[in-house]
Formats: sequence, structure tokens, C-alpha cells
Amino acid sequence: MKIIDKYIIKQYFGTFLGMLLLFVPISILIDLGERLEKFRENHIPLSEILEYYKAFLLTFFNVLFPIFLFLSIIWFTSRMAQRTEIVAILNGGMSFERFVMPYFLGALIISGSVILLNRKIIPDARMTYNDFWSKYFNKWGNYREKSDVYRQVDSTHYVYISSINHKVKTAYDFVWEDIRDHTVRYRLYATRIKLLNDSTHRYRLYNVTKRKILSPDRQEVQQKAVMDTVFPFTFNDLTPVNYIAEGLSTRELNDFIRKEKLRGSKNIDRYLLEKYKRVSLPVAAFILTFIAVAVASRKRRGGMGINLAIGIALAFVYIFFDKIFGILTVNAGFNPFLAAWIPNFLFILLALYLLRHAQR
Repeated sequence: MKIIDKYIIKQYFGTFLGMLLLFVPISILIDLGERLEKFRENHIPLSEILEYYKAFLLTFFNVLFPIFLFLSIIWFTSRMAQRTEIVAILNGGMSFERFVMPYFLGALIISGSVILLNRKIIPDARMTYNDFWSKYFNKWGNYREKSDVYRQVDSTHYVYISSINHKVKTAYDFVWEDIRDHTVRYRLYATRIKLLNDSTHRYRLYNVTKRKILSPDRQEVQQKAVMDTVFPFTFNDLTPVNYIAEGLSTRELNDFIRKEKLRGSKNIDRYLLEKYKRVSLPVAAFILTFIAVAVASRKRRGGMGINLAIGIALAFVYIFFDKIFGILTVNAGFNPFLAAWIPNFLFILLALYLLRHAQR
């Protein structure tokens, strides 16, 4: 490795870390300013607040690291161009393709690290973040969230609920059915069902009506005010919300998706989008790295400000495409794989064009 490679890699990581150290405390202070009164009102222990901000930092980093990396490369490469360092390097006999190799190495290290973090550490942080909000702030901690879940649990059993309260682990208008040969053989109805023990799948049902269909014209009906029983599903099976997928490790997410496909979940595209983004987002670091080098390596009359303006504009365009295709997947049934990768495909084409016309 040449001295210039070490110099670029040092600038690459140094500027990136510097930008994180600049924006992370600002984001924490802004969030703390908005939440401090709520922390006091809810009497949240300091230890839980610290865990929340630890999870907040990892979640914040995972979402925005490609943009921070992109802007940091724009910054230090523009500074090198303004000081004519890049011109000197290229005039010294180094090709532009060789010049970008340390950038490639830096992107490889960061992207690989984020992919590894996304296997377990970042999902755990996102689950901690979501659980904190569900417990103290989120709207579904205060009232029922309309969900209308109807799903198949196994080959013959189906479950339905109309609404759910995550804070007290309670679902409402619960129906448990045994359907065979397109005929309902057994139906259990309860006005509400409350989780007692998640590990043993034990629940308490209220205002229960059990109806056993013996023949087309004969039924056996029983009613109980309260009943404890065990069901072959977890409380998460009653909560088809997106943050469940966010908090699963990669292996757990793959198993969860397989199970949801068998059940015919209407939220399967959300879970697949989460799976694909765990790879597409780190890969974006490569693409944005090459775009940043191509944009910032040319010395411009307007100075670094022009390069930064171009970089910020491109960053917003990337975020726009990423959000738009995500919304299309959730609300319009757009293919989740394409939604995760189309922004990268578009920016690959842009990167190839800019690199072809970059400083030589």
C-alpha cells in the first residue's frame, strides 16, 4: 500500500467519523429537547433512557450512514481537489482507476461492517427502540390499534382479532376457528384475550362462547366468563406491524418470512422489503462513494461549495427514491426486491456516467 493510499484511507475514515461526531450529539440534543418533559411525566428510569439513546444511535446510524459517508467523501475529496493534490497525483502517473482504489477499500470495510451489524446488533437496537416507544410514548400504548388480523395458524386453525393494545398485551374480538373441508367444525369467541405468559403461550379469555358444530343442524354451545388456555401462537402473531420484522435477526427474519408466507400474511411485502434493505443499503455506500469521488475530484471555480451543493442535492434525490419505492411496496403492492434495489440501480448508472467523465 502506497503512502497516498494510506493518506486517502485516513481522510476517508477520519472525515466520516468526524461527521458522525458532529451530527450525532446534535441529533441527541434535539431528541432530548423534545422528549425531556415526557421522560419526566412518565418517570422513566435513567438506565432505560440511556438504553434508549444507545438504541437510538444505532438506529440513526443504520438509516443515515450512506448519506453521511457520501457527504464526508464530497468534503475531503473537494478539499484535495482545491489544493490541487488530485492533479498532482494524476500527473505523477497514477491512473484515475488506481486513484479510487483506497475509496473502494474504505467502502468495502464500512459496508461489510454494517452488513454484519445488521445480522443481530442493529435489529436488537431497533427492537429496544420500538419497545421503548411502545411502552411509554407510542399511540398504541394508550389505546387500541385497529388491525383486523385474520390468519392461518396451521393446516386447520385460523385466528382473528379486530384490534389490539400492545401496552397491556391484550387483543379484542378474538375468534379461534377449526375449519376442515371448507366447513367450520369449531369456533371459540371472546370479547378480549390477554397474554399471561409468552414462553408458554398461555392466555386468559373473557366472555367466552365455545361453539362445536356436530352436524349442519346440531351445535353444542358453552359459555364462560373467564377461561385460561394455551394456544399454538405467540402474541407477535397477532401484531402484524412493521417493527416486528425490524427487531428480528437475519436468521429469525428469514424464518419469520417463511412462516408468514405459509399463513398468507398481507404484510409479507413489508417483511421482504426489510430483508432486502439490509443488503441494499450497505451496498449503496459503494455506489455513493464512487459518485462522490467523481463529483468532487474536479477543481471548480466556485470552490468546495459547488461540490457540496451537488452532493446534498444527490443525497436528497436518493432519499426521495428510497422512500417513494418503499411507500409503493407498502401501499400499492410494488415488488419489494425492486423497491429496495431500484434506487441503487439508478445511481449505479449515474456513477458509471460520472466516472467516465471524471477528472483524468
